[in-house]
Amino acid sequence: MRRRTQALALSLVLLTTCGATVGTAEAREVKRTAECQGDWLPATPTATDIMNGEVAFLDLAPVKIGKNVDWRTDPYRNRSWSMVFHSLRWMGRLVADYETNGNEAYLTRATEIAKDWVADNPRGGAGASPYAWQEHPIALRAPALVCLSKHVNESWLSRSLAEHAKMLSDPKLYEKGHNHGIDQDIALLGIGCRYGRDQWSSLAIRRLTETVKLDVDSQGALREQAPRYAIYVYERLKVAMENIKSCGRKVPADISRRWESLEDFISHSTQPDGFMVPIGDGGADVRPVGYSHPKKTVRVFGNGYVYGRTAWNKPESAFYSIRFGPGMKYHGHEDHLGVTYYAQGRDVLVDVGFDSYENSGYRHWTMSAEAHNTSVVSGARFRGKTATTLSRSSIGSERQSYRLTDRAYGVPRTRSVLVNHERDLMAVLDTVPKGSSVRNLWHFSRDLSTVSNSGGQVVVKDKAGWKATLVQVSMPSCKPVGGLKVVRGQKNPYQGWVSSAYLRRHPAPAVVAPASGDSVLTVLVPGTDKPSLSCSGGKVSVETSEGPVSFRVGGADLS
Repeated sequence: MRRRTQALALSLVLLTTCGATVGTAEAREVKRTAECQGDWLPATPTATDIMNGEVAFLDLAPVKIGKNVDWRTDPYRNRSWSMVFHSLRWMGRLVADYETNGNEAYLTRATEIAKDWVADNPRGGAGASPYAWQEHPIALRAPALVCLSKHVNESWLSRSLAEHAKMLSDPKLYEKGHNHGIDQDIALLGIGCRYGRDQWSSLAIRRLTETVKLDVDSQGALREQAPRYAIYVYERLKVAMENIKSCGRKVPADISRRWESLEDFISHSTQPDGFMVPIGDGGADVRPVGYSHPKKTVRVFGNGYVYGRTAWNKPESAFYSIRFGPGMKYHGHEDHLGVTYYAQGRDVLVDVGFDSYENSGYRHWTMSAEAHNTSVVSGARFRGKTATTLSRSSIGSERQSYRLTDRAYGVPRTRSVLVNHERDLMAVLDTVPKGSSVRNLWHFSRDLSTVSNSGGQVVVKDKAGWKATLVQVSMPSCKPVGGLKVVRGQKNPYQGWVSSAYLRRHPAPAVVAPASGDSVLTVLVPGTDKPSLSCSGGKVSVETSEGPVSFRVGGADLS
């Protein structure tokens, strides 16, 4: 049982050592504070924008808010926009710049914004915005208010911070084992250290240790099922550890160890082109910078990820990902058995990516199995949040193979994946029990267009003329699968789309295969539009652009 924290009286007036606000508008030298400087500050809007009564979040068009802010403003009907708006981190931008340039007008305006927010958003008040007291805006807003408190000594501010601390301490609101929980702990620690309230600081550090051990496993894999959140957690834990030290406390070893292990996971989740593979709620435009590369080129993370590449620091090298593990949660999608494939310096098979958190048909589609390179049991009901087992793996320097299985459709579905390097090739074998039928889906990069579709082969190319071919045959007959359909930009239902960034979607070719009662072998051959495929006694031979490749099909396995 989690220890419950006593509610704090709202009338609590916190003791401060900060000086009063200076009234002059002239610039003067101001001491920089740790509370107001750091990576938590947003790049946009700028101080100039805010002083002009304008804010811009999430790469959406700027919004005029004027001098007297309407805190129920919701111009885009976008939950993420409203969350950032009520975080007041943009107000903190003014205070940080005030510390840099001594412009009193910045501090004056920051104080007006914060005081207006406090007055217009009483907790439980009828006029408050519905976003004002949600757990994440609380956690992100508190550090901005702590920053302001380094230069403003007024009772309305200390009372509001006491209210924030009460909410942050409430175990019913705490997001344990989640990145929101980390933000909540950073916020509570900041208030506790600012005002010498040891019970808040101690609670924050104790909870943070428990949350980190849940959210980051011993291999460094994030359980939130979206690798890009590993970057967020890594950066936020760095802030948390710095703040713990600044508070005169010792960083628990469990936190520092898990923080260090995240770097390995982040690096393995990054493609040779420098962009993170967009698994789960992760945009295709996320580019990790400054993370060291491990020695291994292939890594299996027990929490549900297989990553492999031919080499580090070579954009032309091959890379693949495979998903398995616990059922969908947090920022995950229904992507189990799904693969991605990058070869010869290009995205070939891709995840359709992350569009937004809005409750839309497109968002729900991006999370579904139909939006991933996976298999579907025809006519069977999909059972969401089903775990998938990695039951076999064989990892060599030039070839790796894996077998995965689950019962997401009520019957066992098995997928074996083989990746050959040097002579680039990916082979995928999908198998279901007799009496069931399987079909699969394949999503190509938006940089590729369809050249041809016939005889169980789909050829795609990019603008430079580079080509790749998807070949599909039934096994064990080795007969080409007829009826492959290429879909691009379909809306009802959604199919044939990829998202390049937040709220940016593009038509892209998707191959929708027909249902088959036989096992289905799909082979991706990059660099050619004429790969010959033949079978003999369980051996499959493929002619690639770099020479022949052969492998064996035995039951549900590839080797």
